[in-house]
Amino acid sequence: MMKGIMAREAAGGAAHSRQKMITSAALLLRERGMSGMSFGDVIEHSGAPRGSIYHHFPGGKDQLVAEAVRFAGDYAAGTIERAARDGGDPVAVLRAFTAGWRTVLEASDFRAGCPVVAVAVEAHDDDSALAGAASEVFVAWRTALESLLCAQGIPAARSRRLATTTVAAIEGAVVMCRAERDVQPLSDVSGELERMLTSALADT
Repeated sequence: MMKGIMAREAAGGAAHSRQKMITSAALLLRERGMSGMSFGDVIEHSGAPRGSIYHHFPGGKDQLVAEAVRFAGDYAAGTIERAARDGGDPVAVLRAFTAGWRTVLEASDFRAGCPVVAVAVEAHDDDSALAGAASEVFVAWRTALESLLCAQGIPAARSRRLATTTVAAIEGAVVMCRAERDVQPLSDVSGELERMLTSALADT
């Protein structure tokens, strides 16, 4: 049976099938968390052939979750990095990022949160690879935002602090929005962050 699955995927695009599973895992993580997501859920959501998941992820659920976390993280980091290369306005990036989260929260009826936070919260001492994956993403986000701020002339040390504050505040606001079923915490945090960034830019 496994040979048949592998042959079909080789003909139909194994890489595409694998990516679909990673994407589905990221989407499921943000609503159900790590403990609430199973291989069966991923297969059903992605439409992947049953059994192929063990071929693509021989390391089991931990491998799939780690790759889903990195996939979700790369998307956000890439957006910030592109803005930095294009000389983008940090405030505009913040507004776009906040608008994206508002859309996700409202479209999911406040069920969807951040898959990276979900894994970071649930990873235990024996899940060092998963905790490491979440840590890598947070570092990547902070680094990308720090580079964007530095490119605007803000000193490196202050850029680092502003980047850390921004990531922590947005992630915390999303958690509060889900708990309160209201986007107001995100709006409040975004407004204060915007003023903070504007002030820092004015000091350059």
